[in-house]
Amino acid sequence: MGRLDGKVAIITGGNSGVGKVTALRFAQEGAKVVISARREGPLMEVADEIKKAGGDVLPVICDISKPEDAKKLVSETVKHFGTVDILVNNAGILEKGLKPIDKVEDEDLDRILNTNTKGTMYCIREAVKEMEAKGKGSIVNVASIAGIVGGGGAAYVASKSAVIGITRHTALRYAGTQIRCNAVCPGTIITPMVMNARNDALDEDMFGQMAKHSDMKVQPCMPEDVANIVLFLASDESRAITGQAIASDFGSTL
Repeated sequence: MGRLDGKVAIITGGNSGVGKVTALRFAQEGAKVVISARREGPLMEVADEIKKAGGDVLPVICDISKPEDAKKLVSETVKHFGTVDILVNNAGILEKGLKPIDKVEDEDLDRILNTNTKGTMYCIREAVKEMEAKGKGSIVNVASIAGIVGGGGAAYVASKSAVIGITRHTALRYAGTQIRCNAVCPGTIITPMVMNARNDALDEDMFGQMAKHSDMKVQPCMPEDVANIVLFLASDESRAITGQAIASDFGSTL
């Protein structure tokens, strides 16, 4: 038996990195998987990989920063699989550099908050309607260690701090029910998004400040490390856990 047998799971940003690995793991554990992303090509490649491994998958092209797309994502899931048991809010974007609060740009604020924060909230708002109807569900938000310690660009830190806050709010809203909400807060993860970041665009002063408060010699996370924690929080094994923001950084910020 798989740890997610019979469960229907939505995973945003399921086209690469943590989202891709999480989708593959969930399918291996028996879940019917719905993956979403804006880019069709990479999304379909992941869907094909899941199908070839014997998994049941529905790819949905959408932009979660648009409330109508988040609504479509959940409605397509219910139309295809009949319900929603698990929501993994993984989709997220970085800013161009590590712009601190005195240099943050309005364009970065709008773009990053729209996806990382508002997109997460839009998806939760739609998914909990289905979870309330059946009286059970697990929401896992992929936040960041930046949201805990403040290390990162101002816009990104704000977006991920807000995700941690809405995680606790959602958990409180449904405390005493079987609807749970938790967050994973990874440190640096080796994913295509991070690897494609331009070093010459980094704010050196901000990077220097971050280095004072973390051990750069500690190994970074791999997508599999984060996916393992997401799997645990999505499964019934963690049924007593809600409202928690779990750091996943190998202790680099201790």
